[in-house]
Amino acid sequence: MTAPEIRGPAPRIGSIDALRGLVMLLMLVDHVREFFYLHAQVRDPMDLAVTSPGLVATRLTSHLCAPVFLLLTGLSASLYAGKHGTGAAARFLVTRGLFLIALEVTLVNLAWTRQLLPPVLYLQVIWAIGLSMIALAALLWLPRLALASVALAIMLGHNLLDGIVLAPDQAGYALWSILHQRGFLPLPWGAARTSYPVLPWIGVAAAGYALGPWFAAECPPATRRQRLFALGGAALAGFLVLRGLDGYGELVPWQPGASPGATILSILNLTKYPPSAGFLLVTLGLGLWLLAAFEAVPASRLRVLQVFGGAPLFFYLVHLWLLRLGYDALLGLGLGVGASGRVEAGGPAQLWLTAALLSLPLYAACRWMVGLKRRRVHPVLSYL
Repeated sequence: MTAPEIRGPAPRIGSIDALRGLVMLLMLVDHVREFFYLHAQVRDPMDLAVTSPGLVATRLTSHLCAPVFLLLTGLSASLYAGKHGTGAAARFLVTRGLFLIALEVTLVNLAWTRQLLPPVLYLQVIWAIGLSMIALAALLWLPRLALASVALAIMLGHNLLDGIVLAPDQAGYALWSILHQRGFLPLPWGAARTSYPVLPWIGVAAAGYALGPWFAAECPPATRRQRLFALGGAALAGFLVLRGLDGYGELVPWQPGASPGATILSILNLTKYPPSAGFLLVTLGLGLWLLAAFEAVPASRLRVLQVFGGAPLFFYLVHLWLLRLGYDALLGLGLGVGASGRVEAGGPAQLWLTAALLSLPLYAACRWMVGLKRRRVHPVLSYL
């Protein structure tokens, strides 16, 4: 089966869709872990003291997902503004941001918890993307240099705020829990958990918006690749400096391991909630290098990834419900159920194999949606 060439109502940039598709597939692996590895759940799947290196490495690959996706969200918004104007881009960001927040508290939470009103309502990545889009709608009016400066200040400077920890009975606790401190917000039937404090993600989305001119038609592709590679290298160099100093920019110190591989995994054991400066430098640096590499790859070799990345929200919703319905069906049939009473994957290799098998129906679904978006222009389809 040949993947369709993604043209859409307006031309799309293949490298962006391909990179988005890659991180969606990595996210799929991590979410398979969330469903099928709960019997071996640990407080921190990056903690080598209690987690096997294979599972740590599996979790590590997913670290690219949220930073790269937020960066590409901002970049796509910039391209949208270039075609439709700043005002139209701001309106689209606000309406889509609100749409994403509504999805997080309904369909997404229902897929994770099986309940419309769960005792704990988890506000995760879709919520964070939605709030970041709304914030970007206000920031995009800044001059490009000012916007880039704000983005860098947030991404690299927010760890200065780590010492601000508010108790639930203190003024500003709810807002601070949304912005920077994971916490629980009271609801009439339970509580909401701010799993993804949003302030650093706003900086990432703003950084993506600032990259927009590099993807304008007047910027030669070779120049764009050189800039992406140079910026990614600068981010990775900054990470090495910060991590080598083992001070600012990361709360978890690294420790020499019993092997070089264990030492590397310790160095890469970085704080994600909220993402530390070091976390953002290494993930965005690698993401920029991947984007530069995809720019140099012939389009025909990227079409499968472009299909997955051409309908990202559709992919997200379908993959969650595929996991939920598949898990519940296996549980109901008693297939793969272990001593924990859960359906259990045997190890990291089975997680990757399960994700690979699930990618086949997801590809077919996304291929259909991409074709539908290409044939029809509709506001709702643009959200998917």
